[in-house]
Amino acid sequence: MRQHPDPADRSQNEGRVSIPAVHFFFPLTKLGLVFFDQGKDLPFNKYSWLTTHNSFAVTGEKSATGSSLLAPTNQLDTVTAQLKNGVRGLMLDMYDFQNDIWLCHSFGGNCYNFTAFQPAINTLKEIQSFLESNPSEVVTIMIEDYVKSKNGLSKVFNASGLTKYWFPVSQMPRNGGDWPLLSDMIKKNQRLLVFTSKKAKQASEGIAYEWNYIVENQYGSDGMKAGKCPNRAESSPMDTKSKSLVLMNYFPDNPNATEACKDNSAALVSMLNTCHTDDGDRWPNYIAVDFYTKSDGGGAAQATDTANGHMVCGCDNIVYCKANATFGTCDDPPPAPRSPPATTVTPPGTSSFTSDASITSTTFLRGELIATLSIAVVLLL
Repeated sequence: MRQHPDPADRSQNEGRVSIPAVHFFFPLTKLGLVFFDQGKDLPFNKYSWLTTHNSFAVTGEKSATGSSLLAPTNQLDTVTAQLKNGVRGLMLDMYDFQNDIWLCHSFGGNCYNFTAFQPAINTLKEIQSFLESNPSEVVTIMIEDYVKSKNGLSKVFNASGLTKYWFPVSQMPRNGGDWPLLSDMIKKNQRLLVFTSKKAKQASEGIAYEWNYIVENQYGSDGMKAGKCPNRAESSPMDTKSKSLVLMNYFPDNPNATEACKDNSAALVSMLNTCHTDDGDRWPNYIAVDFYTKSDGGGAAQATDTANGHMVCGCDNIVYCKANATFGTCDDPPPAPRSPPATTVTPPGTSSFTSDASITSTTFLRGELIATLSIAVVLLL
């Protein structure tokens, strides 16, 4: 987990702390259909993917050990629900525990009953089921790796059935080149990218070392300071063009579902623009947040749509992209909606939500649905 990294964890994990999209109603891989039809599909690194920090640490869940959990949580729904909602990047902390590999938070660099969530195989099988049921989707797993057992990660991935979707390290660009076309990755069924924080495992287990391919900004509260987007210690500088993927973290040291409403709103979009400048005019490929469903506006999904709009068509949002148009030709944005009241609002046919509610508010249920229908119309043209 990224909160309060323990010195013992750093010495064993080269400073690794967890790493870790698309429009909620409309998975981004399908947005590429416009480009598939024209033979202009884009490389994987020309898209942005919504990513959940500590994806496994779900509020209200109990430890599979039977113990009460005394560990912080970072999300409100299961990995299966996250994937169905458009999340395509998952940050998982893996440890040796009870002669198996578990998803866990550390206490003094170790996993205990009261910090262990569940065996990793359970979550990996959720991902396997999603990929099997959705043959045009691509998922990235970023592992904060504390596994010391020999070939421990390889064994759990083999047991999960995920290796048939594995994107091989040998095909990952090392010098800043473009990744394969998204359509080609789908056609070849190379729809799972896995990165580890342990450098040696790229050679020993064929699992890509994250910072060979990704630049990443500072995690935690130090990475949320307005106007700054510094790289984390293990990463190359953010403007390093020899790494073709960019990860933008935006979450505090101590997860807070209520504060996430504010964090995942205007401040997130502001950081998106700051990091774009500091990244050498590159938009992030992964946008990692806590409580991804929480915001006072469009939230993390809207931030991801914004990045995709700039990368895919040169527009301020993916919903403004026009089919069969040159780059930078955009639909006019709709008029800004009136500010919602600060009190409880009840959209027709829905339950009541307070202004503290997440993307599942009026904006999510109405505005995002309208945006989705707009995309669907474009694709049908």
